[in-house]
Amino acid sequence: MDVLINTEQANYDGNHDYNGCGAKTGVSHEKTQPVGSYPANRWGLYDIHGNVWEWVQDCYHDSYTGAPKDGSEWRGSCGESGRRVLRGGSWISLPIDLRSADRSKYVPGLRFNVLGFRVARTLTP
Repeated sequence: MDVLINTEQANYDGNHDYNGCGAKTGVSHEKTQPVGSYPANRWGLYDIHGNVWEWVQDCYHDSYTGAPKDGSEWRGSCGESGRRVLRGGSWISLPIDLRSADRSKYVPGLRFNVLGFRVARTLTP
């Protein structure tokens, strides 16, 4: 069964469709929405797709060759450009950008109203 995302589940540009998946709804808020405006995913996390691109700790690499196999961040040199990874898409994104496998890259000093980050911490018993 295919799972389709729509603008009731995430904040993205609903004026576009992705490969005929039915994501085109014509709804586009054209700005960020308050956290929790959309349902949480099955792990209880809100706004993983859309709203703002989220910075992650990984340095950008052109491929996943040499990436950690345990899901941890990709440490080491970010090269001359210092580019880091962004994930999740934003309110101006097309539905294709909302896939968890999609990533973008920018230098960390970039500031734009479609970029953000998620505050997280490790809980210890």
